[in-house]
Amino acid sequence: MNIEKFHESMYKLIVETSTKLPKDVRRAIKRAKEQENAGTRSAMSLATITNNIKMADDNVSPICQDTGLPTFKIKVPVGANQIEMKKAIYEAIALATKDGKLRPNSVDSLTGENSGDNLGGGTPVIKFEQWEKDYIDARLILKGGGCENKNIQYSLPCELEGLGRAGRDLDGIRKCIMHSVYQAQGQGCSAGFIGVGIGGDRSSGYDLAKEQLFRSNDDVNPNEDLRKLEEYVIANANKLGIGTMGFGGETTLLGCKVGVMNRIPASFFVSIAYNCWAFRRLGVNVNPATGEIQDWFYQEGENVDFAEQEKKQAEAEIAASVEATDAPSSQEAITLTAPITEEQIRHLKVGDVVKISGRMYTGRDAIHKYLMDNDAPVDLDGHVIYHCGPVMLKDEDGNWHVKAAGPTTSIREEPYQGDIMKKFGIRAVIGKGGMGAKTLAALKEHGGVYLNAIGGAAQYYAECVKSVDGVDLMNFGIPEAMWHLQVEGFTAVVTMDSHGNSLHDDVEKSSLEKLAQFKEPVFK
Repeated sequence: MNIEKFHESMYKLIVETSTKLPKDVRRAIKRAKEQENAGTRSAMSLATITNNIKMADDNVSPICQDTGLPTFKIKVPVGANQIEMKKAIYEAIALATKDGKLRPNSVDSLTGENSGDNLGGGTPVIKFEQWEKDYIDARLILKGGGCENKNIQYSLPCELEGLGRAGRDLDGIRKCIMHSVYQAQGQGCSAGFIGVGIGGDRSSGYDLAKEQLFRSNDDVNPNEDLRKLEEYVIANANKLGIGTMGFGGETTLLGCKVGVMNRIPASFFVSIAYNCWAFRRLGVNVNPATGEIQDWFYQEGENVDFAEQEKKQAEAEIAASVEATDAPSSQEAITLTAPITEEQIRHLKVGDVVKISGRMYTGRDAIHKYLMDNDAPVDLDGHVIYHCGPVMLKDEDGNWHVKAAGPTTSIREEPYQGDIMKKFGIRAVIGKGGMGAKTLAALKEHGGVYLNAIGGAAQYYAECVKSVDGVDLMNFGIPEAMWHLQVEGFTAVVTMDSHGNSLHDDVEKSSLEKLAQFKEPVFK
């Protein structure tokens, strides 16, 4: 094999996977957008998502800033040199990271040190399999941390909230899958896709579940029982009313694929791998002699071109959403300029759409832990903390530029957030998926607000960043550092206000009530 050509092919695969959604995923998002009721928060979110997809296409930049843990599944003919292929993939990963197509995501589990190039013990994941065909089948999935954290595994029999007992049969499996969608809520950037693995042991069950995510969303399961189960889940999970970003709405799940393997008598596992709407999964057919790409997978069927009109439609949906939620102005979102006063915050209520301009600071897991025990490197009084780990590139003059900057899942900061807001006078927090009771109580006491940005819309929000004015605590690595961002027109939805109201609590309670309707047996 020409290993240099193979390296080029793997680099192309990485860049395409990070920046361009496959056709089957685009079609699923288009269908969801057409089904959503106009003027709702979910419609606004879907309009923003489709706009973001178009921007990523145009900019050849990451669709989502969290490019996850690259996982390769590669089938090779007899005689292929897997050692050399692995080296070439490592080099392609490092180069793609350097070029800003991947975020540096490989962190030492003991020290917290970021390798900076996505290489390290266990990263990336590369799984080889030998087969009898005469070409290389190389597939890649980039699955972010927000949806990875919503993976779940059930051991049957078990008791499930809202659904009762799930036994060791097809109906028990059905209940587990429905519960998995309910428990994810909007924290995994719904509307999403799920892969389900039935059987195996704890590790092989999860492997089987993730393997289902490599299937086309349009394929038909050859197992009749599993085909019926997949169709049932898609039809009924969308009746839970969780909706895009957990805002409520018509579409919660875009795809469900189920696989099965044997198990030992004592164990019965149902494993679910959850994936966000930004389903970055592509594959290539590679010539084993030349190392060149011969064909691309997941590109069959009609293409959906999210054209320039998506930007105008996104702006129209924002205005319609404001009108539908009875915000103070029926024509435009509420404009806030940081630093923000407590009085301004107290006037906001759940459902308001806001546009923020001025300074905001990024802060994720490492920053929140640091601020609990140390002074802040900047004055945060009246300011905004953005739960974001951006993709950053430095130019020849030493200036930093944002290449992707969507929100990360906020619930991880629940142990810290309320205390930090009160300690430093922070007035607003931006993230995705909402936060818990401790933060909600602090918002009410202190006069703060939680703003839900659109998960995965990394290009949309990167365009709102007009300059990078500084960075602190760079020792934590690029994703975890505190970046000083000057923003303009940064749009988000108030989902937790200073009056004790939480949209996330409301949607969770209503979806639990709806989940109970699926308690009775379906498959016998």
